[in-house]
Amino acid sequence: MRKVFLIVLLISMITTACTSATEAVETQIPPISTSTHVPPSSASTPEANSVIPTVTDSVAASATPLPSDDFFTQAGITLPLPTCNALTQPQTEGPYYTPNSPEKHSFLEAGLTGTRLILVGYVLDQKCQPLPKAWLDFWQADANGEYDNVGYRLRGHQFTDVQGRYYLETILPGLYSSRPIEHIHVKVRPEGGAEVTSQLYFPGRPVEGLTVTIEDRGDHLVGYFNFVVQK
Repeated sequence: MRKVFLIVLLISMITTACTSATEAVETQIPPISTSTHVPPSSASTPEANSVIPTVTDSVAASATPLPSDDFFTQAGITLPLPTCNALTQPQTEGPYYTPNSPEKHSFLEAGLTGTRLILVGYVLDQKCQPLPKAWLDFWQADANGEYDNVGYRLRGHQFTDVQGRYYLETILPGLYSSRPIEHIHVKVRPEGGAEVTSQLYFPGRPVEGLTVTIEDRGDHLVGYFNFVVQK
């Protein structure tokens, strides 16, 4: 009887040990999921769903000029047929001209304040024929009457298109102490012709033959002026 008891006890102890070992292994192995794991697409990530704000500025403009046809179409500007009465009269260069200005059609940039002005027109010869590839160099004071004499703010040159047209996005210049009249300086040189230096003025203080015709469009002005030069 003693042997039988010991044998039963030994079998019971072995069974208990095996059961404990099995339970220990099962607790260490995570259950296998029957669902298929699909990685999230980029469309569902927080980075893709968040809207990245675009910083804009009401006076900022692209450094790359639009082709003339695109610009005039987008701006809704149709130039009247050119008329010519006399050659554009020369005026003094003044003390603030800086040569070698960058080529650009827009002076607008971040931080620049003032009334937006789009200046457009033709460069024509004395027979009133449009002149393609004519060079125009503009410079002016800002709305406070100050010139940038270190860099090229509110300074730049361009060339007329195949129809002899130019366009410049800028602001109305302000007054400065030695000149009680707003103006924009300009040099014009037709391809193969002589250079003319002059100034443009505005209806509030007109100068005969050099006054820009202004059209008020609410949020900006459009100014029309044709240069007539000797080819």
